[in-house]
Amino acid sequence: MSYRSRVAAHPDGYTGLDRPAASLPKRWYIDPGQHARELKHIWYRQWLYVGRADQLPGPGAFRTVEIGDQNVLLVKDRAGEIRAFHNTCRHRGSRIVLEPEGQLKALALTCPYHAWVYKLDGQLFRTPNVLDDGGVDKTQYGLFPVALKHWRGSLFLSLAESPPPFEAMFDGGEAALANWPLENLVVGRRETYTIASNWKIFWENFNECLHCPGVHPSLVKLVPIYGRGIMGAQDDPKWQEHRAEADPRYRGGVRADAGTWSADGQVQGPGFAGLNEAERRRGMTFMQLLPTAYMVGHPDYVRIVRIRPLGPAQTELQAEWLFDPATLALPGFDLEKIVSFARRVIAEDGRVCEINQQGLAALPFEEGVLLPPEYSVKDFQEWVRKQLAE
Repeated sequence: MSYRSRVAAHPDGYTGLDRPAASLPKRWYIDPGQHARELKHIWYRQWLYVGRADQLPGPGAFRTVEIGDQNVLLVKDRAGEIRAFHNTCRHRGSRIVLEPEGQLKALALTCPYHAWVYKLDGQLFRTPNVLDDGGVDKTQYGLFPVALKHWRGSLFLSLAESPPPFEAMFDGGEAALANWPLENLVVGRRETYTIASNWKIFWENFNECLHCPGVHPSLVKLVPIYGRGIMGAQDDPKWQEHRAEADPRYRGGVRADAGTWSADGQVQGPGFAGLNEAERRRGMTFMQLLPTAYMVGHPDYVRIVRIRPLGPAQTELQAEWLFDPATLALPGFDLEKIVSFARRVIAEDGRVCEINQQGLAALPFEEGVLLPPEYSVKDFQEWVRKQLAE
């Protein structure tokens, strides 16, 4: 359920496609060679969301992140700066840190194979157990750095030698969540799921709501316009007939007696003070960060879902629910009421993505077709084509 990211395709503001369009070829969802191509030209090139900065609380705290066959080490140095390196010793290529996360016993990185020692800024410090190092210039054998950006409490990395402009990853611009205090929020819950589906199928599902009436019974009750199989008012070719309607079924946003995404639709606590009336009334503001994540601002929390391909037909999803610390401390605060709703939606989406993947095995099937309301799916597929062409 993406926010609209394209310029209206019709003079009257209707967003739908002019005519049916061919979908991506079947082999792009099942072929290991195509998966390797996408890793190289998309996932090893673009900026990728890897978590919140407060997951590394102090000097010596570390995490490792895997993207395809690449393993990246995030570590906080003595000065409190978070750095990223390929998790590879410059001696003979051994992996250095073996645990997914933790705290270094000493404020240094030591290779478990031949004990080369690196400072937390990546510089080679010592090559012990060597009687004669052959005149190795330590300044030339530091860890390979990885580009890292710290944006409003979140961390992004790029494996590219020359990463694309960071701002380009924000579909619709960085301002979509400008009124949410992202820097000050903390993770109240983090959950990880694995679905047997290609990563592109998940993004395609995210970018249309044709499936919503039959797949998401609770969601369409909360967001009535989704029950019409569309994401926004102008997805309806007759939208101008209803442009004065206040009914969320035509206007969009959560139902009239609700304010947020949760089991009962009710905002917990005072909500974020900086939101404008439209943001509060809508109850949800989406931001896409292709290919790596989407963020959703609600009046009382922010949700981040990270996407990570594990293979041609397997994808990992990690969902984080972020809150003001004061909200988490409120008497009677019910975290499960919020988490359970999105968890149900993710499970429903995951299930249809899996049956989509399974159906691709049919011998005569070569490519699908996109209908007018699937304009955002087409936009996504064109983005994929563009990355691979470059």
